[in-house]
Amino acid sequence: MEFLKDMWNFLKERKKYWLIPMIIVLLLVGILIIFGGSSSVAPFVYTLF
Repeated sequence: MEFLKDMWNFLKERKKYWLIPMIIVLLLVGILIIFGGSSSVAPFVYTLF
């Protein structure tokens, strides 16, 4: 949790709010890759790419 606090403080201090959508997209892609590689949904996820 401390990492998230540090990241939020960094974004707030330096007015880098435009980074938030990029971070969210990267997290979603990472979750999709992890979820798609270790479940029965993998064939459906691989068709997206």
